[in-house]
Amino acid sequence: MSNIVAVQPALSAAQTNQYLTFLLGGELFAIGILSIKEIIEYGKLTTIPMMPQHIRGVINLRGAVVPVVDLSARFGQGGCEITRRTCIVIIEIEAEGERQDIGVIVDAVCEVQEIPGAHIEPPPAFGANIRTDFIAGMGKLDERFVVILNVDHVLSLDELAALGALHGSLDAREGETTAA
Repeated sequence: MSNIVAVQPALSAAQTNQYLTFLLGGELFAIGILSIKEIIEYGKLTTIPMMPQHIRGVINLRGAVVPVVDLSARFGQGGCEITRRTCIVIIEIEAEGERQDIGVIVDAVCEVQEIPGAHIEPPPAFGANIRTDFIAGMGKLDERFVVILNVDHVLSLDELAALGALHGSLDAREGETTAA
């Protein structure tokens, strides 16, 4: 498997986009507002057996089953601690030509920020606490950086499904070795 990642160009300097900013493990992250469908209060999740740690379960959102991903766990930083400020951000992604809603658990939603293209740097080649293909860019806000996430990579349904299959096969192997 290759670890080569195509670097995406930063936005044009004249272009300004809006981003929903949120906290995750004390760090500031952002997602393009056009991907956000809604923000809901953290509530009861239905857990699904044999799922990787970062897939916390599903919710019923007006009759639709929506998978919920713990972004902290997805980034390999342990699970998100649930507090009264914890929210589920419903994001719409495209998978196999269809639109799919996925919920992501965040520590707290901050605000919608406008970030001019001139204030967005390309993703760092190294040094980030998360995979560089998860990062669309680094936005500058008031003398600090915000990690702008590439939701198509972070929430890739193919990769999430592959991780679920891998997790299931590892659990099956562990069961075989403990039974022997």
